[in-house]
Amino acid sequence: MVLGPTRRKAFCYFLFVFFATFIGKSSASLGDHLPDFKECVKVCQSENCQSGNSVIPFHLRLLLWTCPAECDYTCQHVVTDRRVARDPPMLNPVVQFHGKWPFHRVLGMQEPFSVLFSFFNFLAHWHGIGRLREAVPSWHSLRTYYLAFGYAGLACWTFSSLFHTRDFPLTEKLDYFGAGANIMYGLFLAIIRIFRLDQEEPRHKPTLRRFWTAICVILYTMHVCYLSFWSWDYTYNMIANIVIGMTQNLLWVAFGVYRYKKTEKPWCIWPAMIVGWIMLAMSLELLDFAPWQGLIDAHSLWHLGTVIPTAWWYLYLIKDIQDDVAGDRLKA
Repeated sequence: MVLGPTRRKAFCYFLFVFFATFIGKSSASLGDHLPDFKECVKVCQSENCQSGNSVIPFHLRLLLWTCPAECDYTCQHVVTDRRVARDPPMLNPVVQFHGKWPFHRVLGMQEPFSVLFSFFNFLAHWHGIGRLREAVPSWHSLRTYYLAFGYAGLACWTFSSLFHTRDFPLTEKLDYFGAGANIMYGLFLAIIRIFRLDQEEPRHKPTLRRFWTAICVILYTMHVCYLSFWSWDYTYNMIANIVIGMTQNLLWVAFGVYRYKKTEKPWCIWPAMIVGWIMLAMSLELLDFAPWQGLIDAHSLWHLGTVIPTAWWYLYLIKDIQDDVAGDRLKA
């Protein structure tokens, strides 16, 4: 069977994702090196894992919990409970294991509130896409770009939910690559909208649009290839996302302030206000405290903090196109 160009590309992409999942991560934390944790896991596995995963409840096996993973989870909380009971709070008795805090799982989900708040963001994008479809004329040149923003958000928060449900090499890569694609598309959209590269006139704009699209695709592809085949570097990934994210934030702030001064329409300043909200929410990541009641940590609160600005952003996109349509009518 001969594959057509489209199917061949899809097949190659599938192979890339498949093989990328075998590139594991190397993460160690203080908890991993604790002698009592190592001993606990060793004893648990020797006593409970001789007959495979039969001791694991069915609902946990559905989420691919195995006996060794169950021992690891149980021992994390046994050791943490002992340290909390023995050590004063100022000594930070709660430590991380495998790069994560010891969360209490719910229905098999490792980080239940991060999953829940990721789902809230998914719903914000889902609702926003619906509003865009209803409010934006099908002929408008920005409609496709704004809807694509929504689809990138849906993919991003779907992968985030999967990763926080169960941390595997595949779900981690999907989460990181999905977030990277969402941030990269945000920068792509900022340039398209601010400089109106969506329009066909003047003649140079389609060429600039294709050039900008190629740059973004190449940068994202290089980013994914570097992480997958060269080095799974958390520091690099964080810096890359911050640089791209801050660049688009500055562009939207400058654009919002410029339009507000020019038109004095209050909604024109919304991008600057939304960026400010998101930056405040991001600052929660700097706290990185041990999860309250073993459930809610700074990262989950960061996810919660992006729900309202996401919904607000769709209101801005709709206002933006409605204003553009009204302006075209006045010119006509």
